[in-house]
Amino acid sequence: MNSGAAPDPTTKVFGIRHHGPGSARSLQLALDAFRPDAILVEGPADADPLVGLVAAEGMTPPVALLAYVPHAPSTAAFWPYAVFSPEWQALRYAADHDVPVRFCDLPAAISLATEVEPNDRFDPLATLAEAGGYDDAERWWDAVVESAPDAGVFDAIAEAMGTLREHAGPAEHTAVEIVDDSGPAVSIDPHTVRREAHMRQCMRAALANGATRLAVVCGAWHAPALAGTLGPAAPDARLLAGLPKTKAVLTWVPWTHSRLSTTSGYSAGIASPGWYHHLFTETEQPLTRWLTRVAAVLRARDLPVSSAHIIESVRLADTLATLRGRPLAGLSEVVEATRSVLCGGDETMLQLVVSELVVGEALGAVPEQTPTVALEADLRAAIRSLRLKLEPQARTLNLDLRKKNAVARSRLLHRLRVLGIDWGRPTSNGDPRATNTFRESWILQWQPDYAISIIEASRWGTTLRAAAEAKILDSTSGPDVTVVALIGAVRTALLSDLGGAVDGLISRLDSIAALDHDVTHLLAALPDLVRTLQYGDARGTDTTALARTTDGLLVRICAGLPAAVSGLDTDAATELRPQLDLAHTAVHIRDDEWATREWLATLRRIVDREDVHGVLVGRAVRLLADSGRMDDAESARRLAAALSVGNPAAAKAAWIDGFLGGRGLVLVHDRALLGFIDDWLRRLDENSFVDTLPLLRRTFGGFESGERRAIGQAVRDSGSVTTAGAGLVDIDERRAAIAIRTAAEILGART
Repeated sequence: MNSGAAPDPTTKVFGIRHHGPGSARSLQLALDAFRPDAILVEGPADADPLVGLVAAEGMTPPVALLAYVPHAPSTAAFWPYAVFSPEWQALRYAADHDVPVRFCDLPAAISLATEVEPNDRFDPLATLAEAGGYDDAERWWDAVVESAPDAGVFDAIAEAMGTLREHAGPAEHTAVEIVDDSGPAVSIDPHTVRREAHMRQCMRAALANGATRLAVVCGAWHAPALAGTLGPAAPDARLLAGLPKTKAVLTWVPWTHSRLSTTSGYSAGIASPGWYHHLFTETEQPLTRWLTRVAAVLRARDLPVSSAHIIESVRLADTLATLRGRPLAGLSEVVEATRSVLCGGDETMLQLVVSELVVGEALGAVPEQTPTVALEADLRAAIRSLRLKLEPQARTLNLDLRKKNAVARSRLLHRLRVLGIDWGRPTSNGDPRATNTFRESWILQWQPDYAISIIEASRWGTTLRAAAEAKILDSTSGPDVTVVALIGAVRTALLSDLGGAVDGLISRLDSIAALDHDVTHLLAALPDLVRTLQYGDARGTDTTALARTTDGLLVRICAGLPAAVSGLDTDAATELRPQLDLAHTAVHIRDDEWATREWLATLRRIVDREDVHGVLVGRAVRLLADSGRMDDAESARRLAAALSVGNPAAAKAAWIDGFLGGRGLVLVHDRALLGFIDDWLRRLDENSFVDTLPLLRRTFGGFESGERRAIGQAVRDSGSVTTAGAGLVDIDERRAAIAIRTAAEILGART
């Protein structure tokens, strides 16, 4: 025998839970003991070029491998890793010890091209937990594996999984029978079979390349399929032959703890990523330090938590662990101690602790040299320049738009919204319709999925500005685009400082407005257009072209409105009245002498027409009076004419509704007007009164309660009301008193 012959290669398979601090610590111990000269880690094999970034400056878990199809970025997949993920610790071990490491799962190019049917086989951890007397797989794994790191645990895990695989039922409609020399036939779903075949092929390649101490880190369920003699390669090669492929691009992206949780829908999720992170990173007195953090969270909510509470909760958690035969207190003991001692049984506060700490939130980071699309590089540069931070927790950002940096931040957030990346969501103060145009408020919260959104948006351009300009122009190029939609796009372009798109949008707006013969559409669009002008001015944006468009829109409105409002029925007129109010306010805000003159002249033409519904005539008279273009004498004369004998009661009530609707104070201060209406109401016969009452109740019901009380007081004190018809008729005071009491009750006044 040649004593100088090389030793036979040794392979060890470490079956782990994908995100578990106990597994990670046990793996650290096992790798230190085994001292591998090559490592394979479960993950997409075509991500091997990215392994070198694991130890690069700026790489901070949680992070994820992202794979996507370039021509269809929404076809994507993530492989997330936290600092307590065993796979991540294997990658770190390889980097720290200069050991070659590769990924060994199916390439993303195959995974993204393969439609995987749902796998409904049983949960192996749940089965083991049940056998161990636990009703929850998470608690069982936490108690047996996570709480007591042990390098020898992997043999026991592989044995348990091997037993389960031997008795695994077939996944319905997807079972494939595998027979090899290592044991009896088992039924496993085809996708898992192909994955394991690829892992074995990677193991063969590593051994062929000279590995003598090969470590394989994979999910515990796969360990039995990889352990022992590999056997011939031909069967595995046949399983992998002819699989569909697509072009795939891979990179690292930041991830969050919340996206590792089961509640996020992640199939390999865990219930307590924050707790697991704490267990892995805090090796000295983890229980005491954890409960101290809990106390800090509760104190921040003004709960009286003392040091004595912390000591008592630690004692309770340890006692519960002892009673349950556990070496250390686990999450269930900690939660019970928190509920009983620190939260005083308050479930609401306990859920706060669970959300902030047990699940927790942390956003990872990737190195600057990580491969990315040009658009993301531009975003990163903008974030650095504007001193913003990507954070997973929601926080408020208040901007004073009189400051240059605040304006730049606002433009960035608006551009991202154009591209479908809602990192920032404007609050009411961020609405262009807000009255204070020098301030914006945003809620910022970064989500890992935005990595896909950025890639999808990159088809529009290589910079945020260019991409946003291209997308907003494209979104408004269809034949069905409306004036309102274009005005919204113009407003967004101004907020985002998309100068390259504004001219094109305004040109389209001019064309669409010229072709829209429905004046009510233009009337509805005018307020938004004026607000856009004002908001653009607040940002120092050149709005000259937009001002010309606004003037042109107003010309078309003024020319067509009198005819457009003629002949409308009650419902149509009532629906149009608020639009008159909004347009009137918009013209007032515009504060342009020409615009004001044209608008008020149009209202004058409306009140002089006999074919316009009373609710619109009454409103136009009110607007003219408020603007000082119609004096009190003329208003009274028009009111008297509207309430004359020749008009039906419903028409009179509609006129009053238009004149007074939403403006009760005018009756409080103008007693002559109140007297005139009161006198008209007294003169109604019974049938007319019954017909008119519902309309008047609607009018007066729209007033504020204080206004109704003041009007009722004036009606009750009828001796102070001067009526236009006083002295012309005899008044039955007894009957009048009854009517006054009834009217006062309707108006909400006490009698």
